[in-house]
Amino acid sequence: MVPKASAEGPATALGPLDDGPLRWDGYGAARARATESTGERESVVCGTAAIGGTRAVVISFEFRYLGGSLGSRTGDRLEAAYTRARELRLPVVSLIATGGSRMQEGMLALTQLQRIAGQSTLNRAAGLPQLAVLRDPTTGGGWATLGAGADVVLALPGAQVGFAGSRVRPADADPSAYTAEGQLATGHIDAVVPPERLRGTLARWLRLLTTPDEEPAPVPAAQGAGDPPDSGWSAVQRTRAPERPRADAYLDTYFDWREDISGDRCGGVDDGVRCGFGHRAGRTVAYAAQCGTATRPAGFRTAARLVRLADRLGIPVLTLVDTPGAANDAAAERSGAGAAIADLFAAMAAARTPLTSLLIGEGGSGGALALAAPGRLWATPDSYFSVIAPELATAILKRPPSEVPHTADQLHLRPQDLMSLGLIRGIVPAN
Repeated sequence: MVPKASAEGPATALGPLDDGPLRWDGYGAARARATESTGERESVVCGTAAIGGTRAVVISFEFRYLGGSLGSRTGDRLEAAYTRARELRLPVVSLIATGGSRMQEGMLALTQLQRIAGQSTLNRAAGLPQLAVLRDPTTGGGWATLGAGADVVLALPGAQVGFAGSRVRPADADPSAYTAEGQLATGHIDAVVPPERLRGTLARWLRLLTTPDEEPAPVPAAQGAGDPPDSGWSAVQRTRAPERPRADAYLDTYFDWREDISGDRCGGVDDGVRCGFGHRAGRTVAYAAQCGTATRPAGFRTAARLVRLADRLGIPVLTLVDTPGAANDAAAERSGAGAAIADLFAAMAAARTPLTSLLIGEGGSGGALALAAPGRLWATPDSYFSVIAPELATAILKRPPSEVPHTADQLHLRPQDLMSLGLIRGIVPAN
């Protein structure tokens, strides 16, 4: 089991009938009843366990103990758990069911959130992954620290999830927004997992996130046309063909199995971007892949989140570039398209873990370049990369539409053109 308090934060001694620092009438008796009914002396139980062969520090909430609320002694146990994880170099798995901070301890209970955040930050800096499982309910400070602050967030179906609990939210609030499914739809959790699949899913995630590797990800083989295009316009037409292989085909072939992350943690999900971690021949490779659609701000932010997590855990990254460009509608602008693209450029530039990029289709301007590893980009024969789409370039130059093919040639966007310009390392052959 995890020891009690570490030297970094002294334990708070409370006797079984002690009404606590606020002398809240009946608090000690309530704790005594909770202990009698649950067999526990606090709302969390912490220890080490093997999940699918991977050791982890496990934090499990007992909701029947005062609603799984967070008090000062809860903070003692959580701090000790995080400290033990750093000592043993283990990931932390939190099985959360809580109503929030314990009001009978007032602000002393609330400040445990700062304590938890501080410990989480130390583990993050140590390169140790954190996973959370949201049970019913996960609300208040438990959601805003252990839950939402984890690297990968899973939830049980139908779980109540939200900062506001059911008794304190507005009466006219949409109840679906406070569910696991609602949080998934708005990009705040990664997956909803049925109970019977939870152990296996956790085992896969722990295996993926605890396998650092200093070697770059291998470049995937091309899956489409084998010969480079004979003109710029034919290159563009080839990439836009409905039958051309897309990201899912590449990922399914490349990995033995994989787990996706979902959402930008800012309220958005882009179904045109796949991000996650995959198992390949005993190795873990992180991936961020565009699926051929215009990339939305949520997609750029999710990719940046993936790159930063992989970099912190020392896991190589593979990116697949395939987009006509960044989404440019009004909704995209309101969602911060420019800032999202800038953030992904920054994440790619700052990454210390090896990055490998393959252009598998359209490379449309900065929306595509943001996902391309500087100096480590390859291309398939059925791809192109251009500063601007040839149709838009033709319009800007005030040329008639009939000049689009000629403009495409002038842009030197074919794979062989990119090679001659020194913009890619090579054209990968098909299997």
